[in-house]
Amino acid sequence: MNDEFYTMKGYQQNGHDILTSAMEDYLEMMCRIFEKGDKIRVAELSERLHVKPPSVSKMLKQLDREGFVRAEKYGMITVTERGISAGKYLLYRHNVIHSFLCALNKSENELEEAEKIEHFLSEKTVKNLDSLTKRLKSGE
Repeated sequence: MNDEFYTMKGYQQNGHDILTSAMEDYLEMMCRIFEKGDKIRVAELSERLHVKPPSVSKMLKQLDREGFVRAEKYGMITVTERGISAGKYLLYRHNVIHSFLCALNKSENELEEAEKIEHFLSEKTVKNLDSLTKRLKSGE
C-alpha cells in the first residue's frame, strides 16, 4: 500500500507516461477527425481545440518526435499506427467517463467534467468504470 501524498505535479513526475494531458487532447481530437474520414489539418485542430495555429504546430512537432503522427510543414497530418492505437484508447477512455458521468448525473452532456477527469485515471480504473456503467445502465 502506498500512502505517500504528493502534489498533482509530483504524481505526474512519478508517472512514466510519454503523453502529457495536452498531447492526449490533440491525439484524441486527431483520431476523432481520422475516424470520420476527414483530412487532419492544423487549421481544423486549431478551431476544434480552441488554440492558435502556432500552438498546434508546436504540439505536432512533439507528437511527431514521439512517433504518434507524421506532420508535413504546411501539409497534411498523418496519424501513425502508434498514434491510432493510443488514440483509440483515448477515445474509449473519454466515452467511458462521459457515459458514466451522464448516468451518474442523469444528464445528456458531461463533456467538460469528462475532459477534466480523463487524464488522471488508470487503464484499470477506466475498464472497471466501463463495467460499472454498463451495470448501472442495465439496472443491476
